Amino acid sequence: MKCTAINGVKSLEVKEIADPVSVDGRVVVEVKKAGICGSDIHNWDAGAPLGLVMGHEFSGVVLDPGSRDDLKVGDRVTALPISPCGECEACKSENPQYCAVTWNHALGLSLDNPGSMAEKLSYRADMVRKLPDSVNDEEGAMVEPTAVSYHAANLANIKEGAKVLVIGAGVIGLGCAMFAKKAGASFVAVSETNEKRGEKAVTLGVADKFYDAKDPEFAAKAMTDTLGGFDVVFECVGIAPAINSGIFTVKPGGTMVLVGVSQKPEAIFSVMAVTKELKVYGAIAYTVEEFEKCIDMIANKEIDVLKFVDDIVSLDDTQKAFERLTSGSGTEIKILVDPKK
Repeated sequence: MKCTAINGVKSLEVKEIADPVSVDGRVVVEVKKAGICGSDIHNWDAGAPLGLVMGHEFSGVVLDPGSRDDLKVGDRVTALPISPCGECEACKSENPQYCAVTWNHALGLSLDNPGSMAEKLSYRADMVRKLPDSVNDEEGAMVEPTAVSYHAANLANIKEGAKVLVIGAGVIGLGCAMFAKKAGASFVAVSETNEKRGEKAVTLGVADKFYDAKDPEFAAKAMTDTLGGFDVVFECVGIAPAINSGIFTVKPGGTMVLVGVSQKPEAIFSVMAVTKELKVYGAIAYTVEEFEKCIDMIANKEIDVLKFVDDIVSLDDTQKAFERLTSGSGTEIKILVDPKK
């Protein structure tokens, strides 16, 4: 079958690999749509692991239900791409995101579990979830990133009337903004170095205001607009300037949720976080319940995730899609891959 795999630093190749089969009860799925995630971009940027078939956000159709008696050929599905042990305290409390091995064999993030940037995939049966008929293929591929944002928003415990800042207007950031609005925030702002993306957040209706993160007066303007700072800040970039801008603009006693990921140490103004007595949370993935809740919210049209989807490309055009998403000047928020296109 055809797939896209990492071929080096910022380089992908389209190649043929063997079709997956049902081993150890795994479910085999024909991929309909796959999302390009920030984690995929990190791996593409590093050119590692070499040969990795990425893609952990997807929708598809069951070809072989494996050990799942409740699935049949033709059922439409997605899956939690994590691979928890199922035995530790975190797993038993339905918090598999805390499991020490949950990422070791994750779908599309490990060499032993090729992901959804391929015509087909197979994955552990207990992670597969059915999609209702009211969730189309594009929406199905958006469940996973939506769940990441939903988990971060739940950690923030946003109150009615809260003032919220989202740093970084990628799909996770805009998802956080969407859920802040849904929770009753009175003012939601987005800061971005890419002006087109920042302005798009306002156009899409998930943010009330865009701040140019390159503006040296950004923090001062935000403090004036909020009369002393934001109640909640979502940091969705993962670099020191972004983290520090959040520390500067959140109010004393406020909440910061760190959603962005850096693979190296970042220098932050801890003294300000201390003197403000900030509540700081790290946010990774989601609970099982949150993932399933996102399927329900999309199915019931409580949230609109399709407005974040800018394009659907073929496997042959995946390299160009990664370049578009990392240009720093484009308007793209989310690009999906259709392996059959």
